[in-house]
Amino acid sequence: MRIYEDDLVYIETEESEIPWLKIFTREPYKEFSQTPANVKEKIWQLLDTIEKEMLSFYTPDKINIVSFGNYVPHVHFHIMARFKNDSFFPEPMWGKKQREGTYRLTDFDTFIKRLQQQL
Repeated sequence: MRIYEDDLVYIETEESEIPWLKIFTREPYKEFSQTPANVKEKIWQLLDTIEKEMLSFYTPDKINIVSFGNYVPHVHFHIMARFKNDSFFPEPMWGKKQREGTYRLTDFDTFIKRLQQQL
């Protein structure tokens, strides 16, 4: 679900057991180094805002911010709030499942509304 967009970027949610958002460039740049300075600046601003809101709202054990783009060669970043009791911790969400997690995502809609006020 798209929760934010402007002329440079857009933000989507990822269906998951944890709070997980993705920032995409509007133009399909393949590598971050190919993006214009104003797009980079916008991404860093959004990453900072999202991380702070996740920390404040969810008090996770860790925030993960990653950009792979091997399957989707379009610059994008994943921002995930991680918890010691999620199914994959300390592995990445693409890694080997460690356990049947006991973390339950709550109030994601409330979090999104709060975040949208900051964006």
